[in-house]
Amino acid sequence: MQPRISLITLGVRDVDRMSAFYERLGWGAPRRPDDEVAFFQAGPLVFALWTEVGGHGAPGLELAHNVASPEEVDAVLAEAEAAGGRLVRPGAAQSWGGYSGAFTDPEGYVWEVAHNPAFALGSDGSVTLPDA
Repeated sequence: MQPRISLITLGVRDVDRMSAFYERLGWGAPRRPDDEVAFFQAGPLVFALWTEVGGHGAPGLELAHNVASPEEVDAVLAEAEAAGGRLVRPGAAQSWGGYSGAFTDPEGYVWEVAHNPAFALGSDGSVTLPDA
């Protein structure tokens, strides 16, 4: 696993209200593929707001590590487990068109490991949102 963070996601009660707040702060218009999530480009990473209502989003904070293939997702999950992490979601195809799984570190912080073909992944690990 490369030492980098691709996405930081906040579980929020009201994605619309929170999106408007970050827009007013000057973060620009978010990418909104649906009503449950908003993505903002934040330098070399992505900042996301995801509804926790109905159990769809993670309450609190979730970190993500994006990789270039589904096979890399599985390899990083295995590496995290071998290092003492706990697998909380095995790698699997997702409804949004990618592949992801998740682990927790020893203190319980959740890391999603994802291959998202819609997000460009730079050679330095930076993530770029697709054009609107």
